[in-house]
Amino acid sequence: MKAKIVLLPGDGIGPEVVAVALSLLELVANNFGHQFTMEEHLIGGCAIDAVQTPLPKKTLSACLEADAVLLGAVGGPKWDDPRAKVRPEQGLLGLRKGMALFANLRPIQPHPDVLSASPLKAEKLKGVDFVVVRELTGGIYFGEPSKRHQVNGQTQALDTMIYNQYEIERVAHLAFKLAQTRGNKLTSVDKSNVLESSRLWRETVTKVALVYPDVDFDNLLVDAAAMHLLTRPASFDVILTANLFGDILTDEASILTGSLGNLPSASLGDNMNTSGKPRGVFEPIHGSAPDIAGKGIANPVGAILSAALLLRHSLGLEEEANAIENVINQTLAAGYRTADIAKPGQDPLKTDALRKIIESQFIKTNAPIT
Repeated sequence: MKAKIVLLPGDGIGPEVVAVALSLLELVANNFGHQFTMEEHLIGGCAIDAVQTPLPKKTLSACLEADAVLLGAVGGPKWDDPRAKVRPEQGLLGLRKGMALFANLRPIQPHPDVLSASPLKAEKLKGVDFVVVRELTGGIYFGEPSKRHQVNGQTQALDTMIYNQYEIERVAHLAFKLAQTRGNKLTSVDKSNVLESSRLWRETVTKVALVYPDVDFDNLLVDAAAMHLLTRPASFDVILTANLFGDILTDEASILTGSLGNLPSASLGDNMNTSGKPRGVFEPIHGSAPDIAGKGIANPVGAILSAALLLRHSLGLEEEANAIENVINQTLAAGYRTADIAKPGQDPLKTDALRKIIESQFIKTNAPIT
């Protein structure tokens, strides 16, 4: 297979973890006989510094022409002035909107050998395996008006949470179809007891559910969902929710796996690439982690697993995606850890040391095609 992959390392630890994920993609290409063309572009704070915009036109154009995009992270204290009109996060939101990526998939599956890294009791984590489908281009992150102004001599800030019926329908259909490939269970999360936008969300998803009678469907308020993620996480299969709620709930769910650094994500839409697959953006859900940037201690697992999702969803390479995921499972089972998931008293590995171990294991278990 020939494929063009755009790399957006971004800020903070983004370049460090993308470099590790890239090394695995190169091994996949070499060992499975593919040709991946890699092209790197700017996004976020580094783009602001270079060209005064967080999403250069050249970057968006390259992403729209690529078969898939692998992203690191954006942001950091250098650009964190809340009064700034130009911020790194605008690049990420603009990329999602520009590529029409309306669904963000975030799988949550704690590794059995890393349960001690979570603050939850191990028995709570047994059997946990669910996916959060987060609506990605609607809701309060994109609603207008969004501004500050003066009212009776006081500063007022205004954000608008808007959802259109079609936005809810399209992500709901995707989530129900995903549930059919898993445990045939879907939970829709909203705040319909208070918010009008959530009432439309609940009404719309409930109607879509009628198209999928084989899927066990229920609705749950977001505050109850936040509690159940910690008290009975194994009861979930697919969680469907709005942009803001999905952002918050998945960060909460990351503690089930022990660290934000472990979690990948896939952002997908309806636009197809040259392989006839959805053109997506794949990224670890962690931020730029400026406190550890440049120290060489970042956990690259989320970025590596994001590369596996890239292979699966945008290139249709299931065997190759499984090969990467299997190597991560083997590496964690063997006890190799970065600082964020290390056991008490364990000497953690640095990013590069873990990369070398993962590469070695991949080469050992995946002989090149001749």
